Amino acid sequence: MSRLAVLTALVVLGVVVEIVVPDRAIYHAGWYNVAIAALAVWAIASARRSPLMAFGVGAIAFAGIASGLLGPDTRTVVGAPDTSVRVDEAGGTLAFPPAQADASVMLQHGASAQPIGARRYTASALLRSVPRTVVAVDASDARGAHLTITQPTGGAFLSPVLLMQNSQTIAGFNLPYDIFAVPASHRIIRAVLFSTVQAASMPALASAHSPVVLFDLEDDTGVAIPRGIGVAPDGRAITLGGLRLRPRVLEYPAVEVTSIPDLAVLGAGLLAIFIGVLLTRRRTPG
Repeated sequence: MSRLAVLTALVVLGVVVEIVVPDRAIYHAGWYNVAIAALAVWAIASARRSPLMAFGVGAIAFAGIASGLLGPDTRTVVGAPDTSVRVDEAGGTLAFPPAQADASVMLQHGASAQPIGARRYTASALLRSVPRTVVAVDASDARGAHLTITQPTGGAFLSPVLLMQNSQTIAGFNLPYDIFAVPASHRIIRAVLFSTVQAASMPALASAHSPVVLFDLEDDTGVAIPRGIGVAPDGRAITLGGLRLRPRVLEYPAVEVTSIPDLAVLGAGLLAIFIGVLLTRRRTPG
């Protein structure tokens, strides 16, 4: 095998692995990208008889180095049900579904929309569906009349689904919580989620045999409501401060976005290398 072939294979391998096994800290290390650049320069210098191969190696190296040094860190996009979030790395918008079983986030490009499913590659990003635990809350008054829930600081103002992105420590547990309002009753409510395992380890909650939500009520001036703290197991209602609250603990998808080398540039580079190899073989005497 020629030196050019070995160098080309190393450059291609170093970049392709960033796509096949994404989201590794090593890809952002300076030495890793310097090594790809050095191998690419050596390969280009060795490809004097094949400009196409030189172009292909350079393009592939550029895609890998740009992703490694300039690509954003992996992040998780958390969207409320029935909302959309623009994701520039994916070149489109993530449309989050209603809170229902087996719902899939859609990737929208203009008028077209395609489900992400478990994972989906775009030109420069890998999108992976990540299940998160959220809490949907039904609120009603003492007569059973439904009350509107708002989230003044949440991602969707009128959504009854709490995304539980905050955390606090209770009894040694780091617990997710969220805050919502019931404007008709002038109540501000903090909802803290205990998982089934966490609840089982606490004598006061162990009998629930399910996730448990702790509600803490205040009025809209921040004053605590007397006897306004209580817990409700998943799917069961509790009456506090004149409100009847029923939590439902659900799994709802978020989307993990990981930068990868540009697939269009990688494809163009591989095609150039392939054509360059064919042309070089034709010029080589048999």
